[in-house]
Amino acid sequence: MTATTPMGRTTGTATPGGTPALVVVAHGSRDPRALRTVRALLDRVRALRPALPVHLGHIELNAPLLPGTLAALGHREAVLVPLLLSRGHHVKRDIPETAAASPARTRVAAPLGPHPLLVDVLHDNLLEAGWPLHAPRDAAVVLAAAGSRDPDSRTDTDRTASLLAARLGVPVVPAYASAAAPTVPEAVRTLTARGYRNIAVASYFTAPGRFATECAAAAPWIASAPLGTHPAMARLLLHRYDRARALGGESDPPTGAHRPARAAMAHAAPATAPASGAHPAHA
Repeated sequence: MTATTPMGRTTGTATPGGTPALVVVAHGSRDPRALRTVRALLDRVRALRPALPVHLGHIELNAPLLPGTLAALGHREAVLVPLLLSRGHHVKRDIPETAAASPARTRVAAPLGPHPLLVDVLHDNLLEAGWPLHAPRDAAVVLAAAGSRDPDSRTDTDRTASLLAARLGVPVVPAYASAAAPTVPEAVRTLTARGYRNIAVASYFTAPGRFATECAAAAPWIASAPLGTHPAMARLLLHRYDRARALGGESDPPTGAHRPARAAMAHAAPATAPASGAHPAHA
């Protein structure tokens, strides 16, 4: 049995021959829309790479649970890709420990974020929700994430906010549904006090659920949908799988990913000095 840390360090060797299975590790949710979304996303992955065995395992709340998925693989080789957006307890402890206790020969990929492909999804979803191609000077975005007590998780979310701010040319403030501050309503109040009148909430959740619904309800203007089954999500899952197989760290975005056009602004500036810069068209 072998295992690899989320950062790509291995403690064993790959199985000679054959293709390691891709095991997508979702958190799980009591909202039935979440499971439907995850299964539809996996169908997109299978369509992109039909010969790849793709499996699903949940950390909690939904079947199949990850231990059962790994047990069913027996002693075969697998790459576990967290359907999670930042580092935190699940990525650092829960998933590697579950993998190490299984009979399968496993390595654990990095979480999905931060990554430019996620910014592609956030941008597209905001445009679909009504974000203008040329945002007004008093526009800003709250990036609504689940939240974690792990400081690395906040660092990752801050990085995504910076990348999104560079794409949109407006301030983007990270906010959280639980376990971290500020909350989405607090972030909205802060931006309003600084003179921003068109404040959007960008849903930084992989699928619909309670947190995503509550955060969207706090939007004073528009709120985008969760990341969901956007084609870039399927590409990013495969990218993380490929990087973990190669035992390399994350460096360059995959082909087709947008690169930020200018320095990011993760925190709102006063409304008297709004962000400036190009507003890219829908990709």
